[in-house]
Amino acid sequence: MTAQMSEPPVLREAPAPPPGRIRGRSAAALAVIAGCNAMIQLDDPIVNTALPGMREGLGLSAVGASWVINAYLLAFGGLLLLGGRAGDILGRRAVFVTGVALFTAAASLRGLVPSTEALVAVRAVQGAGAALAAPSGLALLLSTFGEGVSRKRAIAVCTTVGAVSTAGGLLLAGTLTSLSSWRWVLFLDVPLGLAILLAAPLVLDETARHRGRFDLAGALLSALGAASLVYGLAQAAERPWSHPAVAGCVLGGLALLAVFAAVERRAQQPVVVPRLFSDRTRLLAYLGTLAVPGALIGTYFFLNQYFQQQHGWSALATACALLPLPVAMAVTSTVAVRLEQRAGARRMWIAGAALLASGNLWLATLEPGDGYAVTVLPALVLLGAGMAFSVLPPTVLATSGLRGDEAGAAASVLNALQSVGGSIGLATLVMVATHTGGMAGGFTTSAFFAGLVLLAALLLGRRR
Repeated sequence: MTAQMSEPPVLREAPAPPPGRIRGRSAAALAVIAGCNAMIQLDDPIVNTALPGMREGLGLSAVGASWVINAYLLAFGGLLLLGGRAGDILGRRAVFVTGVALFTAAASLRGLVPSTEALVAVRAVQGAGAALAAPSGLALLLSTFGEGVSRKRAIAVCTTVGAVSTAGGLLLAGTLTSLSSWRWVLFLDVPLGLAILLAAPLVLDETARHRGRFDLAGALLSALGAASLVYGLAQAAERPWSHPAVAGCVLGGLALLAVFAAVERRAQQPVVVPRLFSDRTRLLAYLGTLAVPGALIGTYFFLNQYFQQQHGWSALATACALLPLPVAMAVTSTVAVRLEQRAGARRMWIAGAALLASGNLWLATLEPGDGYAVTVLPALVLLGAGMAFSVLPPTVLATSGLRGDEAGAAASVLNALQSVGGSIGLATLVMVATHTGGMAGGFTTSAFFAGLVLLAALLLGRRR
């Protein structure tokens, strides 16, 4: 069933600047889009650092603490596809600003909440805001920068800013947690969100509002299917795969997504255009995007516990120890475009996957008595460089050759794959680590995910 939308005036697409350096209004637009990406990425270290204080201050149970994370993931993962389609129909700038406003409002309220229920509700609203802002931000980048060097540079800038925000988030969250209340940590996103809201109407051009309908059946099926799958995978990190909350949700989510795919093939104006999946290169880019989070997510998960529980380090000391990873990623991202132009996307992607595999296998040999500078630091540098080389090629390949009304859908698919990939990766790593008795098995599994990225890169045509 579909609901007919009123037909707003059609606006002209903003002309893409010629290839070359990013200057003037385009640079300001990129700053806003990259700032939104940074704000969303900054949220993860903020919440994870504040979670122990939340549990003590609000009396959160283990289940309540998990819902602080899951409420965000469910809303974010479930609404991503709808968020991308909304930008195509209603205007990407309008949906982007709405998403940032929701995210910022929720971020400003969560530090004031008096109860577990209120915190979970606010986190769900925050996830919904991110689901609107993230795909619309990427779609705005695609409409602002034409295919070629300028778009690759814009994607590299977003990657760099995201890495820097992760580094800054680790430091700020660790410092504030050590010096003050967990509630102050939760306000770190707010100034950035307010700055984006003020700047976005001034530097972002509204895109054409493509006449169309909201595919309500497809939107509902995609939201329920993705949310069920993400929840089941999140539960698998703590429960066996045979548990009803895991097996039931994962199988139910897959079944709903299968029905969604069948409905989309017959829909006149689907939430996700089936044509996006007909190109072999794009499919390989999607596979790489799905696998990349699993190659990195174990680093923060396992090393946080290793430093704090086995070595007794503070949250701030642990944050400083992890800094080389995002710093290496940020530094490498600054030269990624130049290297991609010389070596090609395929070779760069292969190199990135190999670095990710090497870094994880290096960490798999980590013993409690090993020195940080000898074992951990080199691996973090390898992982940071590997991520920089593994993000640009699939993003460029997956967003090339699109029509004007497909950018939002393509952006939402990329974001959805990253979200689901993170859930799959964490659940698998924790399961393996639990059954093998340590984090060595988890890092070995991360190397397996890097191997999947390598496979996708190797299957690309040699000309790329």
